[in-house]
Amino acid sequence: LVGDLDREGACFIAARGGAGGKGNAHFKTSVRQAPEIAESGAEGELFAYTLELRTMADVGLIGFPNAGKSTLLTAISRARPKVASYPFTTLSPHLGMVQYSDISQLAVADLPGLLPGAHRNHGLGLDFLRHVQRCSVLLFVLDMEQEEPWEQLQQLKYELEMYQPGLSSRPAAVLANKMDLEESEEKLGRLVKEVGDGMEVIPVSGRTGINLASMLVRIKMLHDESVDP
Repeated sequence: LVGDLDREGACFIAARGGAGGKGNAHFKTSVRQAPEIAESGAEGELFAYTLELRTMADVGLIGFPNAGKSTLLTAISRARPKVASYPFTTLSPHLGMVQYSDISQLAVADLPGLLPGAHRNHGLGLDFLRHVQRCSVLLFVLDMEQEEPWEQLQQLKYELEMYQPGLSSRPAAVLANKMDLEESEEKLGRLVKEVGDGMEVIPVSGRTGINLASMLVRIKMLHDESVDP
């Protein structure tokens, strides 16, 4: 990594130009008004770079495909990522702005669905994980329709940690999504027990709007704590 333009005004020298030669004006005299002579400049540096674009967001929604991340983002912002009743995964990040009553706002990113082995570039792999690095708060979106949704959290944290040590330790919360389903309520207590005291579990439903207002308040608190600890 030769340059990281992660803030406004950041820059780096991509290549240095060669020393300039003297032009024909330098050789101008009283009797030679238009000399046809000039010096060649030295060659500049030549490099090839790979430019990597990372989504800049305050909050990142992280989860496996079909966990409901896109539905959540649609419910809390004006972003309109693709949502459907059949299984598929988001192929590129979508960014939505969440507005608060104090005129502040947070950028929330719906990141592509993660698959086991992502740190080895399985599935979207590194294309997904690179965007997580720019998020100051992580929201682990768990699909409460699954038999054991708490296992998803361990897998997600493992993939983040294998990609970059310490990444899974950023300020975070667990969103127990799809709480509108009847069987989800039975699993919530087990999920809270499995997660423990280290992370808050917020039961929500992106489809019906259950508890989204409380979730947004908590997200704001997590972000403010991470920026000004």
